[in-house]
Amino acid sequence: MTTLWRVISSSVGTKVLLALSGLALSAYLIIHLIGNAFIFLGPDMLNQWGHRLISNPLVVPAEIGLLLIFVIHVYKAVVNWWENRQARPVAYVEKRWAGHTSRKNYGSATMIFTGAIILMFVIVHVTTFKYGRFYPVAGEPGVRDLYRLVIEAFSDPLTAGLYVGVMLLIGFHLRHGVSSAFQSLGADGPRFTPAVILAGWLLAILLAAGFAFIPIWVYFRLGQA
Repeated sequence: MTTLWRVISSSVGTKVLLALSGLALSAYLIIHLIGNAFIFLGPDMLNQWGHRLISNPLVVPAEIGLLLIFVIHVYKAVVNWWENRQARPVAYVEKRWAGHTSRKNYGSATMIFTGAIILMFVIVHVTTFKYGRFYPVAGEPGVRDLYRLVIEAFSDPLTAGLYVGVMLLIGFHLRHGVSSAFQSLGADGPRFTPAVILAGWLLAILLAAGFAFIPIWVYFRLGQA
């Protein structure tokens, strides 16, 4: 047990756990986006999907596991950031990026800050949509009108605008995070680095654009109505 703790507490262990938890959260975001897309199919589809999800007996263990992964990711991100600061207590006089071929860019330099904003957003998001108002669906006891809740939230221009803004930050965070995760796991190299970087770009654009489109669509098509 002591040996295991020594391994996961090391610099290499921290980077590996940060990478694995980050990739796991990225996979969750893909699944989450697919679920959110039910809103385009109308209230019945979204509400029934939400009801089946929360009625599944596996949802509680899955949420606990997801929370554990999220906590590990946040904790290891802070540890990694602090260790990097300790390794260079004197800041650079001027930072110069090596260009698109380098992983050292504005994305890598701001990961801790975009991550902090995303953390605050997740707390607000979960409070609003998971533990927010429960509107029952008429004629269907126990079924929550999630569709109405989403429409109400994104009919507010401030809420919709902030949501879109955070989605752009998530894309910025993922653009560097995905490729950096593969590097930490040793799954890239001179031959694969361009593909890994491209994968990070594509995933970041897909998720950021996909999540951001929903509040925009709701606000202009449904919220105004």
